[in-house]
Amino acid sequence: MDKLKFTELNLSQDILKAVTDMGFEEATPIQSLAIPKMMEGRDLIGQAQTGTGKTAAFGIPILEKVSAKIRATQALIMCPTRELAIQVAEELKQLSKYKRGLNIVPVYGGQPIVRQMSALSRGAHIVIGTPGRVIDHIERKTIALRDTTTVVLDEADEMLDMGFRDDIEKILKSLPEERQTVFFSATMPKEFLALTKRYQVHPENIKVVHEKLTVPLTEQLYCEVRDNQKMDALSRCLDMYDPKLALVFCNTKRKVDEVSSNLQARGYSADAIHGDMNQSQRDRVMAKFRACRIEILVATDVAARGIDVDDVDAVFNYDIPQDIEAYVHRIGRTGRAGRTGRAFSFVSGRDIYKLRDIQRYTKVNVKRIPIPSMADVENIRISSFMEKIKENIKKNSSEKYVSKIESLINEDITSIDVAAALFEMMLHNQGAAQENIETESYSGGHNERSHDGGSNRRQKGKSFGGGNGGSREHGMTRLFISIGKSKKVRPGDFVGAIAGETGLDGNIVGSIDILDKYSFVEVPTEHVDAVINALNNSNIKGNRVTVEIAQGK
Repeated sequence: MDKLKFTELNLSQDILKAVTDMGFEEATPIQSLAIPKMMEGRDLIGQAQTGTGKTAAFGIPILEKVSAKIRATQALIMCPTRELAIQVAEELKQLSKYKRGLNIVPVYGGQPIVRQMSALSRGAHIVIGTPGRVIDHIERKTIALRDTTTVVLDEADEMLDMGFRDDIEKILKSLPEERQTVFFSATMPKEFLALTKRYQVHPENIKVVHEKLTVPLTEQLYCEVRDNQKMDALSRCLDMYDPKLALVFCNTKRKVDEVSSNLQARGYSADAIHGDMNQSQRDRVMAKFRACRIEILVATDVAARGIDVDDVDAVFNYDIPQDIEAYVHRIGRTGRAGRTGRAFSFVSGRDIYKLRDIQRYTKVNVKRIPIPSMADVENIRISSFMEKIKENIKKNSSEKYVSKIESLINEDITSIDVAAALFEMMLHNQGAAQENIETESYSGGHNERSHDGGSNRRQKGKSFGGGNGGSREHGMTRLFISIGKSKKVRPGDFVGAIAGETGLDGNIVGSIDILDKYSFVEVPTEHVDAVINALNNSNIKGNRVTVEIAQGK
């Protein structure tokens, strides 16, 4: 079926805003089918695999229905494991961030029951729990279900396999007869169907059929990283594997802009495409990507639709997608037309559970790899440089320099010594730019990749944009930031911090002067207060920073 936009599902503005913040641009198939039916109050049987967006499929209608003004448990969600209960609770809290006063309480084994009792005593509008622990609270009378109007069994078949049938039935019998009962299950065993017949009234059946994974030529890899390491991991992988064309996927439009700006600040030939751009802007970016005038395209799932480029060597999941179908679509954009390709996923925190769901569904082993070290990148750079030397020798284009080298050679200096020294000097200059990007000045803008015989990935030199560090553009204010070269800070770190913390476009940043112990960054005067308030006492590269207007500059 066609996916629906969330704006087509008759949702409140509070929920729509939260959905947008979470990066959901459109509903998954199960959400498109389930949300309207649940909003009607119908009993529902949903057949769908883990990782298809089930939580939002039942969570959004529940949140639309529950009232914070009623101090009672109005919805109960049962899950087979504590991990799933925690995941569901966290997602519902994100979806309800703009609905004031809602209290969502997870209850599960392995956590002190006293702590849960304390949370429940403050009033729980929605309870999410494992069957055994829910029974405990019912018996202790710390959960009252007399006002519960919706009950959801998530992964019901798994709960039955784990022997929870008696607990489930006991809980269902303790609920009011007038209620909405919703079952989600990957399979439909006889025991499950018997349960639905006994406890549901004329349920609506919905089923989502998965697309087949057809990317046999794509090598699937992942790196475990902290969220603040992702940009470094992406840069290292780009330098190490050197794809001709690469797609980088993010879950939100804001993140797309942030990643694209950071890549540009680091000297990569990159651009962005997302839903806030008009069609002519998208067409322009796509034309550049197809013509290889940009080599890295950063995109959301929706904006990437219609990208039909056979030469994509690598796909990067900067964010793990919200549903498995999106993962299949993403990695299917490489390894086309008989070519091999690579798909990299950056996994942080609880994303590991999403990855496990992906592996379980796709039945493909996603291989864990370490983040490439600078030594790895250095070896690649050396090999590439040696190949260029060989090519140059074959062309015989360096003959005019032979006499200069000969003049250096004496009994103490050999031709090998000279070659090694030149080799070391060349690589050192390139390496300094790649490792630290310790530029004296950065003036923003879009840097294209260098093709002049330097490193094959980034622009080189001491200056991005060629600016003189002391000049100030009209309408810009210079800020002092208490971190510098000694902490290996880069221009992209400042651009990313400003974009990430304020929500402003990274392209607004003017010149960046990085000194040993501190740095100066220019931002538009109109945004000074927002930048100072957002960055002051925040962390950049793990270091707490002070930000203020620069004095005397």
